[in-house]
Amino acid sequence: MLRIALLALAVGFAPTAAMAADSPSPANAQAATFDAELAKKTGADERGMRPYVLVILKTGPTRMPDGEKRNAMFAGHFANMERLANQGKLVLAGPFEKDPGGWRGLFVFAVEGIDEAKALTETDPVIANGEMVAEYHAWYGSAATMLIPELHEKLQPPAQE
Repeated sequence: MLRIALLALAVGFAPTAAMAADSPSPANAQAATFDAELAKKTGADERGMRPYVLVILKTGPTRMPDGEKRNAMFAGHFANMERLANQGKLVLAGPFEKDPGGWRGLFVFAVEGIDEAKALTETDPVIANGEMVAEYHAWYGSAATMLIPELHEKLQPPAQE
């Protein structure tokens, strides 16, 4: 970079104020792409971020035996996640690969705090039955995380009947 600057000076080239104005500054580029409506929709703060609660689901003390009750419990688990997602509370969820530490899955809630996340998590049949236990962490992340449920729907092909 220094070599180019020295070469420019040697040949008598100096950038003018008009040329500097033509190249967008990072602040101008950011202002040009900022979407105030989207920021409001996602609850973004001045950094484009927002608070969440990250919930780590771990293997609990009571494994439900295989069979109809276990199948019903997991059907309820998935229905509960769908209900919370439809309410705009659960913005991200998914299982972990087999983990020797017992990590089973995660939830990311867009809620006021850990107490609200606990209340929502306790409605899940896998928690109520002791199949899993939850660990809670306040997390500050991109407000764009709020768009995941909407985008995910666009990635799922229609169910085959």
